[in-house]
Amino acid sequence: MSAPLPLRNIAIIAHVDHGKTTLVDQLFRQSGTFRDNQRVEERAMDSNDLEKERGITILAKPTSIEWEGLRINIVDTPGHADFGAEVERILSMVDGVVLLVDSSEGAMPQTKFVTGKALGLGLKPIVVVNKIDRPDGRADEVLNEVFDLFVSLDANDEQLDFPVLYASGRNGYASDDIEAREGTLEPLFKLIRDHVPAPDLDVDAPFSFLATLLDRDNFMGRVLTGRVQSGIVKMNDPIRAMDRQGNVIETGRASKLMTFRGLDRVPVEEARAGDIIALAGLEKATVAHTIADPSVTEPIQSQPIDPPTLAMRFSVNDSPLAGREGDKVTSRLIRDRLMREAETNVAIRVTESEDKDSFEVAGRGELQLGVVIETMRREGFELGISRPRVLFKEDENGARTEPYETVVIDVDDEHSGTVVEKMQRRKAELTDMRPSGMGKTRITFSAPSRGLIGYHGEFLSDTRGTGIMNRLFEKYGPYKGQIEGRLNGVLISNGSGEANAYALNNLEDRGILFVAPQEKLYEGMVIGENAKPDDLEVNPMKAKQLSNVRSSGKDDAIRLTPPKVMTLEQAIAYIDDDEMVEVTPQSIRLRKVYLDPNERKRMSRKKADA
Repeated sequence: MSAPLPLRNIAIIAHVDHGKTTLVDQLFRQSGTFRDNQRVEERAMDSNDLEKERGITILAKPTSIEWEGLRINIVDTPGHADFGAEVERILSMVDGVVLLVDSSEGAMPQTKFVTGKALGLGLKPIVVVNKIDRPDGRADEVLNEVFDLFVSLDANDEQLDFPVLYASGRNGYASDDIEAREGTLEPLFKLIRDHVPAPDLDVDAPFSFLATLLDRDNFMGRVLTGRVQSGIVKMNDPIRAMDRQGNVIETGRASKLMTFRGLDRVPVEEARAGDIIALAGLEKATVAHTIADPSVTEPIQSQPIDPPTLAMRFSVNDSPLAGREGDKVTSRLIRDRLMREAETNVAIRVTESEDKDSFEVAGRGELQLGVVIETMRREGFELGISRPRVLFKEDENGARTEPYETVVIDVDDEHSGTVVEKMQRRKAELTDMRPSGMGKTRITFSAPSRGLIGYHGEFLSDTRGTGIMNRLFEKYGPYKGQIEGRLNGVLISNGSGEANAYALNNLEDRGILFVAPQEKLYEGMVIGENAKPDDLEVNPMKAKQLSNVRSSGKDDAIRLTPPKVMTLEQAIAYIDDDEMVEVTPQSIRLRKVYLDPNERKRMSRKKADA
């Protein structure tokens, strides 16, 4: 067998939209991973439909390229803090990180989150200032921001002496010259070879491996991905899985070994210390478990994962329209699917309720839980989703604490006053405010997560869609008391049937409608937003009374304002505590938890008495 190639393991970390996946595309092309005539999709690493549609990386994925006799294993990491659990585990597989920052936006909160984790593990960073050709680029200032960020994250002297490249991932060049506007990515390849250390692991010790990713394959069963920490493993070698405490969970054989070549998983006969591999053959082992030779008794220590801060209730869809659009509607199917999700996604925690018909799912944020719901509805599930609630804790004195987030907002100067006023109403504290050039202001807040639920849609309206808001979990801090929620009530359908254009036309003066004519409605369904603070029951199915007496003038053609159609995240953020979102493969509907008006009144009185 030929000697293995020299190896480098790196992770690419960056904020959302700073060009990480596009840069990996160019690394593929320039290393010869793709043939010249091979048709490759743009952002090849964003492999699932949701990632392609949203333009963000959700799942961490390893890949590998060969360049001048060097194998470089690259892990593409999510930039959004809601998917941070992916990042925390991944960093244990690599020896260096490439930090990518936008030449205009600079170091953002999510950059801080991931970089802090990487520096804490002692990894050596390479900084790449991307999109250097942007007309509003400010590369020198951005570099100073990155240095200040490293200092604030307690980087050591070796980490502070980081090499810098200026690049355009889309155009495929990198250079140490800030003025360069053409070339190739060769300087980046060389820097990875020279600056990132080769894995310093013991090949002669018994085999051990820490599982950091888990997926399922219809033919191979469970497939665990991670880096071989010591020794050599061959096909059909006996192995066993241990949990964090060293308890043996199961024993088995390595029935399949695969390494990553470009975008493909390739079967191999053996893997050695430092290789990033996928391994099949075990039925119970999961993320954070140690897979090792039977002679190994000590588990590999895995990174602790930050706790969930937000929870939603997933329940069986019990609306009158249930079961018409989805084929997975029972609590057993929902339970099995959520348990499978919690297995692969360690930042999610699932708790079954006493009635067995609903499940509390806790996670990092609205986006993460929204992605879980969106994935399930595409698989044919029907669900009822409650309003998100934050998870409170108690400090050592027994006082209640709640999660806080650092919120960084970039807005046009004219909207900054409105944003500050709205954030202060939500109990946020202003920590920094500075001009960021080109008529924009960057405002930083420390805000309770509770106050941010449902704010994003309002924020986009206030800033005419030009504002950018980034959030990052900061700490658990003192409870801030009552925070005002949605100011307007809703319009509720008082019966079941199809929406009528004549009735909707008369209701337009009452507020903003969410439904269109001929849409199926039911009693207790939310069909619009009331212009006043109270909820209002209305009849959206009322038809015009026809008589045999002709009027002298013709009826005017009814022209309705197009209804406000909400995305899943907007709907979840919009609802109040006594409302829920009905999610099916084809529809997103808002409804009251209690559809019967008498039951609603009884429950509101009960709540008022409590």
